[in-house]
This record gives sequence, C-alpha cells and structure tokens, in this order.
Amino acid sequence: MTTPLTLESIRRAPKALLHDHLDGGLRPATVLELAGANGYDELPATDVDGLATFFRTAAHSGSLVRYLEPFAHTVGVMQTPEALYRVAYECVEDLAADNVVYAEIRFAPELHIDRGLSLDAVVDAVLTGFADGEKAASAEGRAITVRCLVTAMRHAARSREIAELAIRFRDKGVVGFDIAGAEAGYPPTRHLDAFEYMRSNNARFTIHAGEAFGLPSIHEAIAFCGADRLGHGVRIVDDIFEDSAGAVRLGRLASLLRDKRVPFELCPSSNVQTGAVGSIAEHPFDLLARLRFRVTVNTDNRLMSDTTMSQEMLRLVEAFGYGWTDLQRFTINAMKSAFISFDERLAIIDDVIKPRYAVLIG
Repeated sequence: MTTPLTLESIRRAPKALLHDHLDGGLRPATVLELAGANGYDELPATDVDGLATFFRTAAHSGSLVRYLEPFAHTVGVMQTPEALYRVAYECVEDLAADNVVYAEIRFAPELHIDRGLSLDAVVDAVLTGFADGEKAASAEGRAITVRCLVTAMRHAARSREIAELAIRFRDKGVVGFDIAGAEAGYPPTRHLDAFEYMRSNNARFTIHAGEAFGLPSIHEAIAFCGADRLGHGVRIVDDIFEDSAGAVRLGRLASLLRDKRVPFELCPSSNVQTGAVGSIAEHPFDLLARLRFRVTVNTDNRLMSDTTMSQEMLRLVEAFGYGWTDLQRFTINAMKSAFISFDERLAIIDDVIKPRYAVLIG
C-alpha cells in the first residue's frame, strides 16, 4: 500500500543533498550562544524567536545581494575552532534528523580567519565536527555520510589558494570546490586558474551560475570553466522555448546541458526569496524535470530560507503533484551527481535509497 505524501511521511524518506551552505544553516539558539561566548555584539535581536524572524524576513528580499547580507552575523560568530566545530556537528545532527543520508556541505574558509585562524585550521575544525556528528548520528540509528566543498568568494582574489586547500584536504573529507557570492560583475572566468588547478589534479567542482544572472554565466561555467555541476542554474529556462501548441524546443546551451547530463543543484525556496523566480509554482523545476534534465532538490540555506529537505520536497509535491517515484528519481539524481566515488554512490543508492523508497511506494 502506497504511503500518503505528507510532511511527516516525507521526513521518513531518504534524501541526498548537494547544495547547502554551512553558514546558512545555523540554529538561531546557537547563533545567540556563540555570539555571547565570543563577544559578538552586532546581532539584530537578543532572543531566539526574534533572531529567527530576522533571518527569515531579511532573506525574503527578492534580491540575491540583500539575501546574502544576514550572513555577516552567522559568519561573525564562526571565528573560532570551537564555534566551527559546533556548527558543523549540529549541521550533521539536523540533517540526520531529517533523514538526509548523504550531504555535501559547502562553506568559504576565507570568511572565518578574522581572529587569526589559518585556512587549514578552519577546514580541520569543520571536518572534525562533521566526522563526530556522523558517528553520533550512526549511534542513534541515523546513518549519514557528510562531505565538504570549500568555496571561494567570487568577488575576492583567493580562489586559487582555496582550490589548493581543497586538494590538500581531498583525502580527509573535502570532495570538491565552488565559487559563490554575488554573480553580477563577477563572472566565473575571473577564476580560471583555480578551475584549471582543480582539473589538473583530477578534482571536481561546481559553480554558482544562472541564479541572479542569466545564460552568459551558465555558458561561461560550462564552456570555459568546465564545471561538473551547476549551483542553481535556473536561468537555463531562458534557452527553452515553448510555442502556442505546447511544443518545446531547446536552445543549443540547454541541449548541451541535457545531453551531457550536467546536474542542476536547484533550491526552490531560496530561488523565490532571491527573486530568481516568482513563486514555487513558477519555478522551472517541473519543466526541467519533465524534459529529463538532471534536476536535484536542495535547501541552499536552511536558516535563512527557514526550510529543510522535507519541506522543499513537500512544496514541490504541492506545486506539481509529484509522487514517491518522482522524489526517488530526484534523490537518485543527486546521488549520481555526488563528488564521491562510484562505488560509494552505488552503495547508497542500492542499499539505502531504493529499499527505503520501495517501502513508501508500496
């Protein structure tokens, strides 16, 4: 018997997450406690509810630039090894509680050195938090695998240094590289040396593209930089054309991305809040899914977007009428696109995702 699709039943489904920012997923209570412990006195509220409301409302701005402004506060309290460890550990706890079985969490080490930490010390603290969080979750019967992407800020000039950091920690939990930040005026081609370094070391990377900027950023990310995945990529819809009879034609770029099975790290709620799309119902997720692009479901920033993987899936179910087989396909898409080895991906798909979805599908 098929299990009805509700928020509670979706919480029981196994999930794979590719696009989630560590500094965008803190618990409001943790932000308050870390601020007090570290002498950070710039928070806009001094109680948990008030702080949660601030992050939620500030992020729902209709602008990527304004959406990013509240990160000054989360980054501000993540400047010590203890704070970084705690945030990483709690991240794993929260994801495991939502039955995420695989996650790649990204963050920008260069934003966490204001108090003198080295880049290596920053990454080491986060990876230790992830590893200990995994062990604790497993002991509670919620097995989860968490890996890390190190991110360079696209408006800065440290991308090659961060790429080298990714390679130094590649056997310790870092599986890839990313660039993030405001897109307009900061094309990915400014960081070609970093991407060439990653390719020369047979390493994987994703690029934020096609979120707040259009097709040119997607084209550059693929054609010049060689991205393995696209962070967001929603503006690819500008290269998909539908006539009055409902026939769909793909432009050259859209055709290439579909033919090459380039994964899209789509973040529905976040895309609405930054103004990339008008509403969940207007999101190109369903169009891309129907056209068999490799779409995946992601949270982006759980604190700022006030969301979880289960809530993102439910919103898609409510908007587009998806069933369990659709959610399973999106989850397997994510695992196929993960930056871990083929054997590891296959084991999670065959031993965890498919059997648990079989029970839900009935």
